[in-house]
Amino acid sequence: MTTGSLPDAWIDLRRYTPARVGLGRVGNGLPTAAHLAFQSAHAAARDAVHAALDVGALQAELAQAGIDSLAVRSAAADRQTYLRRPDFGRRLLPADRARLPVMPGALLCLVCDGLSAVAVQSHAPSLLASIVPTLRAVGPVAPVVIAEQGRVALGDDVGGAMGAEAVAVLIGERPGLSAADSLGIYLTWQPRPGRTDAERNCISNIRPAGLPVAQAAAKLLWLIEAMRRLRLTGIGLKDDQPASLAAPDSVAD
Repeated sequence: MTTGSLPDAWIDLRRYTPARVGLGRVGNGLPTAAHLAFQSAHAAARDAVHAALDVGALQAELAQAGIDSLAVRSAAADRQTYLRRPDFGRRLLPADRARLPVMPGALLCLVCDGLSAVAVQSHAPSLLASIVPTLRAVGPVAPVVIAEQGRVALGDDVGGAMGAEAVAVLIGERPGLSAADSLGIYLTWQPRPGRTDAERNCISNIRPAGLPVAQAAAKLLWLIEAMRRLRLTGIGLKDDQPASLAAPDSVAD
C-alpha cells in the first residue's frame, strides 16, 4: 500500500535539491523506483572510487591546450594500498622525486586521482585550460604534475621538492549518493611536508550540477591573487570574492 500523493512541501523541496527527500513508501519499504535509483547511485560511487585515471588521455588533452605535464606516482603501489594506507598517498614515490624540475617561485598545479578519477578526467582539463594562460601572464608556472594514487597532502611533498611558491591540488572528491564526479581544489602557500589543512583554502563540489568549472576557475584565480598579496593561505585568507566576479560568462565545462 502506498502513502498516496506527496505533500506540496515535499514536492517544492525536491525542486531545489538532489537529496533523497519525499521518496514515499510502499508498506515498510521504498517504492521500487526509489530503491533502484539508490542502488544505481551507490554503484556509481563505488565505481568512481575504484576507477583508474587515464593519465595518457589527460596529458593529451593538456597538450592540446598548450600545457606541459609530467606523470608521477605516490608511494601507494596500488589502489588497495591507497585506500588502506592514506599516509602512502601523501608521499611521492622516491624514484619520481629526481624527475621533478626545480622551479623556485613558480605556481604548481598538481592533479591527483583522489577518490574519483571520473571527476578528474571530466573537469580538470577544462579548468586548467581556463587558468594557466592567466597565471602565465603574471608569473612562472610549473608544468602540471599528474599523480596517481594521490592525496591532498601530496602537494606539500611535490611542491616542496620543486621549490614552488604555491600549489593548487586538483583532486577527485569522495563520491556521495548524489554526486560521483565532484572535483575539489586545495590551495597551499609555500608547500612543504608538515602543512596542515588549516593552512589551505578549498574549493569543492566542482561539477556541472554543483559549482561550474567557469566559476571555480574564477574563484581560484581570485584566491591566488589574494594569496600572493597576503603571502598566506588557510584560515587567514578569507573568500571575500565579489559576487560580480563569481560568474564569468565564458569558459565551458
